[in-house]
Amino acid sequence: MASADRLVWDATTVLEALGAADAALWVWEPERDRLRLSGASRALGLGPLAPEAASAALRALVLPQDRAAAEDMLRVREPGSEIAARLRMRGAEPCLWRGIWLEEGLRAAGVIAREMRFTASERDALTGLLDRRSFVARARERLTQSGSYELVVADLNRLRRLNEALGHERADLVLAALGSRLAAAFPEAALMARIGEDEFAVLTLKDGAPNAAQGVDVLRAAMEQPLRVAGFDIHPTLSIGEVTVEGGDDAPEAAELLRRAELAIEASKAAGRGAPAAAYGRALESDGLSRLALEADLRGSIQRGEIMAFFQPIVRLSTGELSGFEALARWRHPRRGFLAPDDFLGLMSEMGMMAELGAHMMRASANQLGAWRRAHPAVDHLTCSVNLSTGEIDRPGLVDEVADLVRQNDLRRGSLKLEITESDIMRDPDRAAVTLRALRDAGAGLALDDFGTGFSSLSYLTRLPFDTLKIDRYFVRTMATNEGSDKIVRSVVNLGRDLDLEVVAEGVENAVMARRLLQIGCDYGQGFGYAPALSPQEAEVYLNESYVDGAAPLKLRG
Repeated sequence: MASADRLVWDATTVLEALGAADAALWVWEPERDRLRLSGASRALGLGPLAPEAASAALRALVLPQDRAAAEDMLRVREPGSEIAARLRMRGAEPCLWRGIWLEEGLRAAGVIAREMRFTASERDALTGLLDRRSFVARARERLTQSGSYELVVADLNRLRRLNEALGHERADLVLAALGSRLAAAFPEAALMARIGEDEFAVLTLKDGAPNAAQGVDVLRAAMEQPLRVAGFDIHPTLSIGEVTVEGGDDAPEAAELLRRAELAIEASKAAGRGAPAAAYGRALESDGLSRLALEADLRGSIQRGEIMAFFQPIVRLSTGELSGFEALARWRHPRRGFLAPDDFLGLMSEMGMMAELGAHMMRASANQLGAWRRAHPAVDHLTCSVNLSTGEIDRPGLVDEVADLVRQNDLRRGSLKLEITESDIMRDPDRAAVTLRALRDAGAGLALDDFGTGFSSLSYLTRLPFDTLKIDRYFVRTMATNEGSDKIVRSVVNLGRDLDLEVVAEGVENAVMARRLLQIGCDYGQGFGYAPALSPQEAEVYLNESYVDGAAPLKLRG
């Protein structure tokens, strides 16, 4: 090609290209204390520095939070050292400064562009909301403006169970639908994002009007509505954390605010399902440190005999007769005393200890049931239910272990009941059917636990050898005030009757609830109305009193 045909990049052409790309070139000469700019400096919020300025002008224009980064960028380095800084100027979007030191102590040069020009798409591919990185970047910029802001972060409960039951593709449809609901619920000015696999965040400027809806209420109302995916009824529930903050030069970093909101989510989860949103407070910081200490104490707790089986009575509603117990784990902590499951089961799951816990609880329950049968021959019909943790149905040796426990303790067939969640079944119904039949042949009874919580499918019930359905306590406790809960309880009871399955209602708190359940044909109940989870010694006293009196005691009100 002739030289006359070559494209000549003169100064004008370079400036036009930089302007079109919203980029600028910079040259820093520390000995002269001179910063020179060319290109789209005004569009990038750098107009006061163009065409050249002293370093003091840069320090004055950059936000206080980024002044240290600006100082570091200007610091003299070895030739060939790369420069990468993220700086925010007053009233402008964050920009990345990239460059290299050309001559030691004499000159550095590079390019400036908006942060998003350097990075990949700022949107979450599944929901179309901002992704975490982009949300933090935009929230950081938004919080430089004065005003009172509310950051709400919501964690979708039981996403793992949804993935296991429905498969990842169908569970993704749930997440996409929730993202759409979130986007429709808030004004365009709000920053909305999917910041984790099961976490959503919203940053809004608080409305000072007395009757203005709070972000927490708007989010919950939008996202906790039922939806139907691939033939399954999904009832999303959320754990929500909230942080309020004043914007301006002294506003905390956006990433720090997210951390605080996620601490609040943990507090909400600890309060149990259906708990209100938790607001961040300084006390949560000490809770986080306490959690680390608890994790250290939890290791080896089973071997040390600290994890114990407590027993909650299950009562026949029609006669008040004690039918059996459900074994529930309690931790006898050497310094904190007895801890409830909500205080440690989540940690156990994160630490991979659930299979070990399940095996321990099954042994303790079988041994205790055998001891009661030997001491009280009249209670031959007594049952004891044990929860299998998620995935435990696939644990190698489970069937043989059950058979050995039934044989060693001379238990009646079906008296040791294993409670299995729907998610474990729906991961692979055909494989689960084989394992469940083997467990039944080994002498175990089988209960489908928490039936109706989120993604019930009726088709598999006729193919699987369950003898009991358990209704989740949430529906039982709210059936008197929530029409939907009442319909679910009635439907499960009718289904159990049609399939010749026993039905146990959890969460029975008083005689009124027990009568209501009996009226609709429910077989059994358990809950604080009868008794909380009892130590083995307390359970034996309760057993003796129940058989002497002919019926288990029941609270009139609760």
